Parts: sequence; structure tokens; C-alpha cells
Amino acid sequence: MRRLPSVLALAASSAIAAHTALAQPAPAAPAEAAPPAAPQTFESPIQNGKGEPIGKIMIRDGASALVMRVTIQPGGLPPGWHGIHFHAVGDCSDTAKFENSKAHVNHDQSKHGLLNPEGPDEGDLPNVFANADGSVNAEVSSETPLTGEGALKDGDGSALIIHANEDDHATQPIGGAGARIACAVIK
Repeated sequence: MRRLPSVLALAASSAIAAHTALAQPAPAAPAEAAPPAAPQTFESPIQNGKGEPIGKIMIRDGASALVMRVTIQPGGLPPGWHGIHFHAVGDCSDTAKFENSKAHVNHDQSKHGLLNPEGPDEGDLPNVFANADGSVNAEVSSETPLTGEGALKDGDGSALIIHANEDDHATQPIGGAGARIACAVIK
């Protein structure tokens, strides 16, 4: 008989708990996350050392990376590997050498080279390969943003420089990439 009051107490407790649960408002549905912002985009022609257009760059800048497509028409570059870098000034007007674009984008003064333990600098990018006909279709990514702090589109812009040779990603200052043979302004 002593069990009966315990069973009745348990039943009453369950009934109260059920009633309390019914009286509580249902938890709110989680707020829907705002859709991610559309990536910023930018496009610019690539010119050779004669000032002639040979292709273009198309940049999409998202929350965590910049993605750049490099497209060069047949005959645009010598066949083989070529180092490419972001340079600090958006000026391709001196077509003979493209030196107005200055050195690499490098706000934190890192060493050159994707494989350098003291690098890479913000201008370092993977090499691109020109086919036997001199055309290129490549896509590379970078953590250097298009806009905002440390961005490519700062007060004086920046430039994509294509070099005559491949970049070894370690040797200072430009990985043995050689002469500047093509340029695109990023402003």
C-alpha cells in the first residue's frame, strides 16, 4: 500500500510536467542566415610588351579568397611555364619593361616564394602554363583581397605581371622568373 501514494505522486508529477510543457511557447525557429554576399568581380585586359591586348584577367573576390582566371589568346606568350605576381602599383604604361608596376604587393615585408618558410609575400601566385600555341587558360587563388585592408584595389591599384620564366617559389627576389613580358592593371 505504501507504493500507491508513490505511484499517485509520480502520476501527478507527470501530469503537471506535461501541462507545463504544453503551456510553454514552442522554441522559436532558428533565424535564417543571411545569404552570403555575392563575390565582387573585376576584369582587365592583359597587354604584351608592345602594348597590344593578348588576353584578360577575371577576378572574383569572396569572403576567404580571391579567384582569378587568366585567359591569353594563341600567340600571346612563349610556350612553357611563366611566373605571375601581383605588383604594388596599377601601372602598365611603360610597356618595354613594366617597371612602373614596382615590386610585389607585400604589406608585411615577407620573403618571396610560396615554398619559402619566411614567405610568401602577398604578390606570390602559382605559375601558369602557356600551351604550344602560346594560349593560357588558368585559374589561381590568393588570400590577397581585391578591396579592403591590404587590397589590390588600393589608392594606386596594383598590376598582374607575367614573367618570361617560371618562378621557383623560393629564390629571392622573384624566384628567377625573369623579365616582365605582360601586364594587367587592377584599379
